[in-house]
Amino acid sequence: MEAPRVTVDAETDGVCVVACSGEFDQDTVGLLRDACERETTGAQLLVLDVRGVTFADSSFLNALIRLRHTRPLALAGPLPAQLHRLLNLTGAIALFEVREAGAA
Repeated sequence: MEAPRVTVDAETDGVCVVACSGEFDQDTVGLLRDACERETTGAQLLVLDVRGVTFADSSFLNALIRLRHTRPLALAGPLPAQLHRLLNLTGAIALFEVREAGAA
């Protein structure tokens, strides 16, 4: 198992970027929730950089959906294949704006 990591970049112009990497399941998704609750409260837009996520289960998906209800949320991609599959299979892909790396 690749240990999960969550890093929060300082807020700039109301945008806060949270980078996630590693494997997220019900035992580790709290790292993401806690970081977002503690360090992104003033952000008008939350951007989750998920390019480094190697595994995500329904707990991670649940966290994304809950975060989406707190403020505007975008996912920075490209989405890893496994996460893309999870979002597609559940129909949740339509809930998120996906910003591809290098897109203006």
